[in-house]
Amino acid sequence: MELTLTTPSQIPLEVDTITLELARESSADQVRATLIQRGNQQVPLGEFFDVTGSAADDGTLVWRGDCSKVKLIGNKLSGGRVLVEGNAGMHLGAEMTGGEIEVRGDASDWVGAEMHGGRIQIHGNAGHLVGAVYRGGRKGMTAGEILIHGNAGNEVGHSMRRGLIAIGGRAGDFAGVGMIAGSIFVFGEPGIRNGAGMKRGTIAFFDAEQSPEILPTFRYACTYEPVFMTLYLRQLRQRGFPVQDEWLNASWGRYCGDLLELGKGELLVRDAA
Repeated sequence: MELTLTTPSQIPLEVDTITLELARESSADQVRATLIQRGNQQVPLGEFFDVTGSAADDGTLVWRGDCSKVKLIGNKLSGGRVLVEGNAGMHLGAEMTGGEIEVRGDASDWVGAEMHGGRIQIHGNAGHLVGAVYRGGRKGMTAGEILIHGNAGNEVGHSMRRGLIAIGGRAGDFAGVGMIAGSIFVFGEPGIRNGAGMKRGTIAFFDAEQSPEILPTFRYACTYEPVFMTLYLRQLRQRGFPVQDEWLNASWGRYCGDLLELGKGELLVRDAA
């Protein structure tokens, strides 16, 4: 089923009622009549989107157009595939448990917030709080993968519990803040205060020319060649993520922390040699 934006709205549209299950079980007219939230009003989806086709056979829901003001695309997705041919708004894939979301554009804040499984792949940039915990919550993402080919904002992986986040470009400040476990890979320029308050988990920095700031609550442990890194990178390459051959057998400087917390987390910095 394809949903094509025909009437852009300056007021955000919340489309969590437009689920893949609905697209599988309903006709185009029924989906068009489904109510979505616009500000403090509920309006039919068809006021803003043209709806064609069906998701009954291929299990795919396609959003077309600049959906940067469209929130909650793929919210709580449990299976199947959601494709965004353009930009996506806030809370893309929030709390999803399975399936795949692909964005051929940019995404806003809270990508994969508190997700529990599945995969999100964004070919452009993402905003702040990728894979993060909602304010007042306890855990960010607990499983799954978030692959961002471009840049990402601040607090990537805030309080994440498990899973993998890969940032192909620049990352903002406080990557992995409050991290409980899981892995974050930053391939471009790092921000500051990475891993502040982390308990466990791994944050790896691949750009040997732009080494990250190491907080004083981390201690250098060793330089080594972790086997898991090669396995992760081969997996990313299979997903279509650009991985250089020189990264597969690189040496890494390991820093343990945050010593103000459990101190069982690690920052890995790729050796320039």
